[in-house]
Amino acid sequence: MAERKTYQLLDKKTVHKSYFRWMMYNLVATSYEFLEAFGFAYAMEPVLKKLYGKDPDKLKEALERHSVFYNTEPQLGAIVNGMTVGLEEQRALGAEGVTDDFITSLKVGLMGPLAGIGDSMIPGMLIPILLSIGMGLGAGGNILGPLFYMVAYNLIIVLGSRYLFYKGYELGADAVNLFVGEMAQNVTQAITVLGTIVTGGVAATYVKLPLPIKINMAHSTLDIQQILDNIFPSLAPLLLILISWYFMSKKHVSPIKLIIIYFILAFAGVGVEYIIKATI
Repeated sequence: MAERKTYQLLDKKTVHKSYFRWMMYNLVATSYEFLEAFGFAYAMEPVLKKLYGKDPDKLKEALERHSVFYNTEPQLGAIVNGMTVGLEEQRALGAEGVTDDFITSLKVGLMGPLAGIGDSMIPGMLIPILLSIGMGLGAGGNILGPLFYMVAYNLIIVLGSRYLFYKGYELGADAVNLFVGEMAQNVTQAITVLGTIVTGGVAATYVKLPLPIKINMAHSTLDIQQILDNIFPSLAPLLLILISWYFMSKKHVSPIKLIIIYFILAFAGVGVEYIIKATI
C-alpha cells in the first residue's frame, strides 16, 4: 500500500467529532446481537457523510458496513476507530487494496486482541491501582480520595484514548502489527498477571472481616481471630472474596444483590454479638 497522507478529504473537525462520538457514545443502544456496533456507526457517521455525502447509495452502504456486530474494550479500542477513519478516507481516494472487505476484516481481526489487552490493562490493573490510592487518601472521610480517583481516571482515559484514536488514524493498517501475533499475546499475559497481583493486593489491604470470637477457658482466653492470623493471615477476607467470585461468575449473582446479602449478614452478626454479650 502506498504511503498514506492524513487530512486529504477529511478535516480535523470531522475527525475529532468522530473521536468524541466514540468516546461518549460507544455503548449506545447495545444488545447481544450488536453490542458496540451502533456506537461505532454513530462515530463514523460524520466521516462517512463527509466522504460519501454526495452519493446517498454509497453513504447508506458504508453505514450498513459499520453497523454489524462489533465489541472490544472501548478506550484501547479507540485506535481501531482511528484506523477505520483513515482507511475509509483512503478508500474514498481510491487507494489500492483498501476495500470494504479489508476494512471489515481489520475491525473483526483487531477487536478480540484489543479486548483482551484492554480488559487486562484498565479494569484489571488501572482501576484497582487508582482505587487503592483513592481509598488510602479517603481514609477517615477525606474528600481527596474520591476526587483523586475521578480526576485521575478521566484524565488517563480521555487523553489516552484520544492519543490512540489519532495514532490509529495516522498509522492506518500498519498499526495491525502492534496488536496481533506473539508479541500481543505476551503483552496480554504479562498485563493479566500484573493486574491479578494488584487486585489481590487491594483486596488483602481493604477487605476486612474480623471474627470477634473469644472463648473463655479456665486459665486463658481463646482468641479465634488471633489463631487464624497465626495460621493464615487474612484468611476470612480471602474466603469472602472467593465466595463472592464464585457467586458472581458461576451463579451470575449481581454485585448489588451480594452487597445487600452481606449487609443483612453483617447486621445480623452484630445483633447476635450484642445479644450474646447482654446474656453473659
